[in-house]
Parts: sequence; structure tokens; C-alpha cells
Amino acid sequence: MIDPTHAIWWHVYPLGACGAPIRPTDENRKNWTGHRLAKLEGWLDYVIDLGCNGLLLGPVFASTSHGYDTLDHFQLDPRLGDEQDWEHFVTTAHSKGLQIMLDGVFNHLGVGHELVSGALAGNGMVHIEEGQPRGWEGHSDLAELDHCDPRVADLVVEVMNHWLDRGADGWRLDVAYAVPPQFWTDVLGRVRTTHPQAFFLGEVIHGDYGEIATAGTLDAVTAYEAWKAIWSSINDRNMWELAWALERHDGFCQETYMQTFVGNHDVTRVATQVGDAGAGLAAIILCTLPGMPSIYYGDEQGFRGAKGEGLAADDEIRPELPDGPAQLHPGGWWLYRLHQDLIGLRRRNSWLFDARIEIRDKTNTTLCYVVCGEQHELVVHLDVTGQYRARIDIDGTQEIDWVK
Repeated sequence: MIDPTHAIWWHVYPLGACGAPIRPTDENRKNWTGHRLAKLEGWLDYVIDLGCNGLLLGPVFASTSHGYDTLDHFQLDPRLGDEQDWEHFVTTAHSKGLQIMLDGVFNHLGVGHELVSGALAGNGMVHIEEGQPRGWEGHSDLAELDHCDPRVADLVVEVMNHWLDRGADGWRLDVAYAVPPQFWTDVLGRVRTTHPQAFFLGEVIHGDYGEIATAGTLDAVTAYEAWKAIWSSINDRNMWELAWALERHDGFCQETYMQTFVGNHDVTRVATQVGDAGAGLAAIILCTLPGMPSIYYGDEQGFRGAKGEGLAADDEIRPELPDGPAQLHPGGWWLYRLHQDLIGLRRRNSWLFDARIEIRDKTNTTLCYVVCGEQHELVVHLDVTGQYRARIDIDGTQEIDWVK
């Protein structure tokens, strides 16, 4: 069972991390399939040493290219391996105490999916407009499912149960904000009857976080407002922006659980946005906020990558990992050790998960906020006037004094 109070995720995009080809070409078709998922097993001890106890995996279903264009919800992507590879990976991860959350892409699917051809023939389940599948947000390769068709709910329930039966512990629900809340209420209610301990995290970029979570019976939603404010306030040296966002975050946390992050598979790397020192400061903020934090693979080492345009827009932010941690560049290990210290602090103070935030003092370049809960108090002092500085005190005792 996923306990959000103690969960700290290492978020990884398996197709990229394992070095799978992303778009089929004549050159890479002969190497399209492979047992690449095993590569992640060599990183599990690294994840545990970092302090994480869960793997938040990007798409693993069979797909046309990037994973969000599903072709078969019940098959592991052949670029990652087969059912035996999945079973071995799950067994190994669970044996090390790591739980697994899968990325459920249930708002849309690839236009090559058999349901699309069925809908074009008049069998429904996918929105058809002017004789063509309706593309999600203008992406012609992503066909929107018709969530009013009860067969779509039946399919999603079957898919969720299939992977939960095979070792998954929960689901991240891609584009949850674009799916009717009643659909989630129906589907999750049915899945919970057979898997009552399953956890459901909804991707919500904008909107009323609490209302969306409540209406859809989601366990948690993504804290995009906090993400934006963390890197932007560091980049602009504007602590007023961060203070405002933290007050908002405090309110959201009273309504639902929040998944906090400073990087993921869809956004420019935090070190690219704010530099190495800024990435360290962002990690300090992340690990001191209420919510369920996740670390995007490589951010703990200062990986760089900018989100671009076109077909290859996400390639830089979804890179291949080296064969093992020993091959990482030595310049990133200081940031890894900082993450270890922060996650260790977090683990010793699990009350932070649902604590309250109070802004004590702010200027353009300084901020002091207090996180209170269970008769404990954590005080964070941030200063971006010159060098980046941060001090963390817990119950009157200094825990971290950091300058970069």
C-alpha cells in the first residue's frame, strides 16, 4: 500500500532512460525490440541510497513512439521487453522496498490503436469529427477517447486491474483534468473494490485542485502552481512570487494531497532554468513543503535539458541514463548528496506531509516561511540577494546551513 505520508518518488521516463528508440525509422526498426527494462534494475540501489522509496514510471504500454500514443494497453512496450522482463523488474523493485506507480494514459491513445479504426467504422469509443479522430489539443497522432461511452470505462477498469494484478501499486492519471470527473468516480470506485489499497494521482495543471480531486475521487493531484513559482522566483530573484504560491499551496493541501516536484518529463530541467546552485535551492524548497515529493531522474545530478518544439521537443528532457551510476559525471554528486540530506531530513520529520505553511517575513530577495504540525516547527530562511543561501531550523535546532 502506498502511504503518501512517507512516499518519496524517483520519477523516470523508461523509454528514454533505457535508451529505446523513440520514433520508428528504417534505420532503427531492426533494433526496435529489446530487453531494455533490465537497465533500470541497475539503478535501484542508487534510488534507495538517494532516499526514495517509490518509482513513478512514465508510460510502459506498447505505443507508436513516445509512449503517450498507446497501441496496446495490456502489453509491455516491446522496446522495453516482454512479460518476463516486467515480472522480474517488479519482483526486484519490491524486494528492495520500492513501490511502483504507473502512468495511465486514458484520455487519449495513438491513432494506430485498433479502437480508432473501429470508431472510424462506426463502432464508437473514440471521438470522430468530420471523418477523422479528434486529436487531443491539436495533436493529430493522439485520438481522444469518448468518456461518455461506458465501454471506455470498462476498458480502463480492465487495464488498471491488469497491471495492479501484475505488481503495480498505483496510477498516475495522465491529463486527469481533461477527463470528466464522473468518469474517474466510476472507474476508481470499481477498481478499488478489487484493489482497495491502490493509489491514484491525477495530473492537474490548472484549475481548482481541490474541487477536481474531490469530484473525481482522486487521492492526490500534481502541484503545478508550486513548481512554477519555485523555479521562477529563483530565476527572477522574486521571493514575493514564491510567498504567494506557498500560501496558495497551504490552501490546496487542506483540500487534497499534493504531489510536489521541481521537474518532470514535460518541462525544462530545473538546472537549465536556474543553474546548479538554483537547482540546489529548489531542492531545499521542495523537501520542506507539505505534500508528496518526487525527484525527476537526473535532477539530483543537475542534468540539463530544454523543452523544444516539434517531434523531438521532449528528447532533451527525457535522456538515456548511463549503464550505471558509476558512469555519471563527477560534477553532479554534490547535488545528489544534498538531496540525500534533504530527503533524510524529510524522513525524520514525516509530519511535514500535511503540515501548515506560514509566511513569516519577505522581501524581494529574502523569504522566511514556517511549516508547522504535530507540535513541531520547521523554519526556512532563503536569501537570493547574492549567493544562494538557505538555513533550516527544526524546533529551534539548526539542521542545514547551505551556501552556493
